[in-house]
Amino acid sequence: MTEALTADLDSRATRPGTVWRRYLRRPAGVIALAVFVVIALIGVLAPLLSPSDPNFVTLSLTKAPPSAAHWLGGDSSGRDILSRLIWGTRTTLYGALIAVVSGLVVGGPAGVAAGYFGGKTDRIGTWISDALQAIPGMIILLIVAAASGADFTIIMIAIGVFMAPGYFRIARSTTLSVRNEPYIDAAKVAGLTDLRTMSRHIIRAVYPPIIIQTALTAGIAMGMQAGLQFLGIGSAVVPSWGAMMNDGFRNMLTNPLLLLWPAAALGVTIAVLAIIGSTLADLISVRTDRATRRQRTAATRRRTAMAGSGGPASGRTVYDIAGSAARIENLRVSYAKGDTDIEVVHGITLDVAPGEVLGIVGESGSGKSQTVFSLLDLLPNGGNAVADAIWINGLEVTGLSTAARAKLLGTQIGYIPQEPMSNLDPSYSIGFQLVEPLRTVHSMRRREARARAVAVLERVGITDPERVMRSYPHQLSGGMAQRVLIAGAIAGRPSLLVADEPTTALDVTVQAEVLELLRELQAEYGMALLLVTHNFGVVADICDRVAVMSNGHLVEVGDVDQIFEHPADEYTAALIGASLDESESRRELDERHAGHPAADRMAAAPAGASTERPASVVAEHSRGVMSR
Repeated sequence: MTEALTADLDSRATRPGTVWRRYLRRPAGVIALAVFVVIALIGVLAPLLSPSDPNFVTLSLTKAPPSAAHWLGGDSSGRDILSRLIWGTRTTLYGALIAVVSGLVVGGPAGVAAGYFGGKTDRIGTWISDALQAIPGMIILLIVAAASGADFTIIMIAIGVFMAPGYFRIARSTTLSVRNEPYIDAAKVAGLTDLRTMSRHIIRAVYPPIIIQTALTAGIAMGMQAGLQFLGIGSAVVPSWGAMMNDGFRNMLTNPLLLLWPAAALGVTIAVLAIIGSTLADLISVRTDRATRRQRTAATRRRTAMAGSGGPASGRTVYDIAGSAARIENLRVSYAKGDTDIEVVHGITLDVAPGEVLGIVGESGSGKSQTVFSLLDLLPNGGNAVADAIWINGLEVTGLSTAARAKLLGTQIGYIPQEPMSNLDPSYSIGFQLVEPLRTVHSMRRREARARAVAVLERVGITDPERVMRSYPHQLSGGMAQRVLIAGAIAGRPSLLVADEPTTALDVTVQAEVLELLRELQAEYGMALLLVTHNFGVVADICDRVAVMSNGHLVEVGDVDQIFEHPADEYTAALIGASLDESESRRELDERHAGHPAADRMAAAPAGASTERPASVVAEHSRGVMSR
């Protein structure tokens, strides 16, 4: 919950409206922005503001001092300096724009792809970026100028390419900091393609530092442009600050004002861009620090979850492939560490039938989540899952490509993660996050997808779905956020629903309500439900069968009644014993609530029928059933 709140605060801190309001409270930034706006307007309105043709020559104006007719005087060729300065503003801004766009187009997407995919993509992208930085840029630019006939646009594109490594590094590092966030995994499980995930979710984290980099890159591009023009590269009839500085430099001893005006214009423009970039960096730097802390915390949790190995041999279930919603055979999960691989899941076999609720229970680090992530093909970077076979609804997926397996997510497989706030993207409304997968994965029209989203919100117990659709994650309680995740998981009507500790972050009463909802939805849609939990009370309350895991091994598998009454392994007995408290047993609860209308209704309901129970009864049931 703390991480979710931090992510939400970071998101709100970097939203355009919030950043703009905070920026306006920085006097230096406001002044710099105002000056740059004036410079930009001068460049755009140059034809209207220029007092004369910048290339018109008047011999009497040669090296003339400032006067009422010519405010800044004339240059060494008899041209009006003010007119050339105004038109030079347009040339400089146009060149900087070309360079920035070129660098952003080349470096930004490449950095996002390298950080998102990693592996060879990352290594190749990083190598190219380093190679560009190692090349002497000015020499290459001179070659490009000679080969292109000093074409100004081509030269500025070449400058932009040399600016691309800056965008690449920033986009890559920012993507690395967010790609393992739970809401990114949630987008993948919803069935969104990698391109859609990057363009809709990753880019929200990347654009703030990119804006800062753009302000700095524009200043650097202007300096390089002026340097090339100072060397005489470019058209003589195109007014530019660099060419004016060249003229001023050659006449500096006799007429220093020729050098002052273009140098001052270039210096002020670069300075205000640097101040704008520095101000934006101050406003957004807190987000980077928090993102780094979240990344380290997530890495620590993953290391803890992978600790431990060894244990009894795995067991097997009794369902055949044709009758299974999902089946895993001889699954092994390992992580590379140096030259060796550390195996964290050791050859387990699991099976869940259509309409069945299978619970996977075990202490932290037992391999429960690693098993589920292997089924979903969502192991973290460095993880490697090997199995004799994995079937989803009778289809063997072990030989399928990553893209083919991803198509099963959001259609045949639904996923409910733990920590609901962390699995909702704080940058988007709830409505967008529910509608987007339906439109992308199921090709629904916007109106149809929105109607489906509202319907599933109503089905999961949201009393005001229209308001929730307009809300952002930080405006919801933990229980409502979990219901939203459940709604998203069932919106695609999957045949297999995977729930990874869905009640961990909720209080007891809300836990009971969520469990009751899951039971009802599973029965209503006829889904297979694979439930990962460490709570035997949850297992007893909702599961048909239970698989007990310890240190990456499958200890035993059996019906819930059998496991509770006659656990075959000492570890299972110890887990059940550790869960016992002074609460009442199931029989005592049933007897005590015999006169309760809800209890009478449950007793009279046919097997498998959906019933509604007060949250207090369910909560006591979940706590007390372990003593059965």
